[in-house]
Amino acid sequence: MNFHSFQCRGHFSISGMARLIRILFCMAGAALLVACAHPISIEAKAVPERGVQQLPKKAAYVMTAADRQKQVTTDGGGGDKVSYYPYRDFERALRAALSAVYTDVSVVPSVSDVAAIRESGATLIFVPEISTTSYSSSVLTWPPTMFAFNVTVNVFDAQATSIARLRVNGNGNAEWEEFKGDFGLAGRRAVEAAAKALVEEIRRTERLL
Repeated sequence: MNFHSFQCRGHFSISGMARLIRILFCMAGAALLVACAHPISIEAKAVPERGVQQLPKKAAYVMTAADRQKQVTTDGGGGDKVSYYPYRDFERALRAALSAVYTDVSVVPSVSDVAAIRESGATLIFVPEISTTSYSSSVLTWPPTMFAFNVTVNVFDAQATSIARLRVNGNGNAEWEEFKGDFGLAGRRAVEAAAKALVEEIRRTERLL
């Protein structure tokens, strides 16, 4: 009886161990799938053009090395994810949008960096906050076909006093036939739309003119 009981317990242990191993393998596989994301670029190719009649003001925007290194992961298609750097990819479009309105644009590390702001001569400091979403209507391909790029820009004067808060949204769509290797196309279009909207929002905000 004791020997039989020992055999049963041994059988139970081996079976339980096998089940545990299978569970651990499944968990590891699931974690790997979640961690894996396809890298894309959403940097704009078409940016706002320099205006014919620019305002005789100097502007600056805040962008730090840490901002440029912020990586975001959002949904693609077929259950996959995509990863990108929203601030780094937006910087060229942001600078172009400000240059479309103001005669001189520079970058500063912080709205509280008095020395850098004084050196730039900027009277308006733009601080962007970015949020993004993406997804795809396809269950077979991973690049996102729909992309939203949302920007809130807090604007300060040279003394770090808040004077305006702008909100613009850019939406981009792309179909598989359009990608041709440019898998961030929907995101790129969203960034371009957001930059264009920012120019329009600045021009209709009296305190920034």
